Amino acid sequence: MGLTHNCSDKKTLKRWFFIDKRVGRKPIPSKLDDVRASGWLDAMKSSSPPRKKLSKDLGINFVSEEEVAYRSWALKYPSAITSFEQIIRNANGKKIALFLDYDGTLANIVVDPERAFMTNAMRAAVRNVAKYFPTAIVSGRPRDKVYGFVGLTDVHYAGCHGMDIVSPVRETMSIANHPNCIRSTDKQGKEVFLFQPANEFIPMIDEVFISLIEKTKDVEGAKVENNKFCVSVHYRNIDEKVWPAVAQCVHEVLKGYPRLRLNYGRKVLEIRPIIDWNKGKAVEFLLESLELESEDVLPLYIGDDNTDEDAFKVLREKNRGYGILVSSFPKETNAFYSLRDPSEVMEFLKSLVRWKKSTAAL
Repeated sequence: MGLTHNCSDKKTLKRWFFIDKRVGRKPIPSKLDDVRASGWLDAMKSSSPPRKKLSKDLGINFVSEEEVAYRSWALKYPSAITSFEQIIRNANGKKIALFLDYDGTLANIVVDPERAFMTNAMRAAVRNVAKYFPTAIVSGRPRDKVYGFVGLTDVHYAGCHGMDIVSPVRETMSIANHPNCIRSTDKQGKEVFLFQPANEFIPMIDEVFISLIEKTKDVEGAKVENNKFCVSVHYRNIDEKVWPAVAQCVHEVLKGYPRLRLNYGRKVLEIRPIIDWNKGKAVEFLLESLELESEDVLPLYIGDDNTDEDAFKVLREKNRGYGILVSSFPKETNAFYSLRDPSEVMEFLKSLVRWKKSTAAL
């Protein structure tokens, strides 16, 4: 069965889901086997858990199987709220540094990624915690876009999974002489380092963005974002039956760019440069640039996405901080603790502020 190169061809989409029902005949093979064989579809589904049905909505008072599984999982990754005293004991005599993802952590995951606004209450919580602890937001979104959502000037920002960072100038930084680390000025006129290790990939990312816009233009619910250093293909609003077609679109485009790779987020496919840089590297960079790389600092990283695992892994392997996974369902993680959703993240941030105020009064 032949396929056209454009997944927007409705006849092609229909053929992709044809199954030969004649006895003794195997399904007709197609180029869709590429995405099945490579595990793309399985990865898309595993990174996109279905929304839970709440038993209380049905007037039934019982603990669901999902809740039982979550509670069992939480024995290994206990709540950062119920474990707050333990975390604080381990922070005794140390300075806490806070790293936060944005989507799914400070703001709920929403249908339209352009409307992923944080609440005023969450903004106040982040503003207050930043008064007492060095705080950075490490997001997959472009730095300017996440700054537009958060709108706080006393917080540090790392966008595009750490590929776009603004940090204070320190001449002793190991990265200071890197060709992609340049001096600039921030919105307050302060001199800063602007570090963009994937700068050379911008034209390539632009090409991929244009190609995917064209290939998905007739796929209902598809949204393609140019995040400067990566391209995001959102399939949250696409019928699951059409996911294979979308995966094939991305597969076809990606074949022409061997220096790019695919990552999976929460109902999003992300095409990123193949470079030795991720959110974990970004955390290390920020710790150094903010003069927080000493043993007297306890970094806490809170995030919900697969890309946050690189940061969790760095903290775990260096045995010098804690990753806190935001998830309402069980999943494998390098984090130490967990929180269910952004509302619990806000409660944890408030607890940090209350604790700091109480110790300052002593």
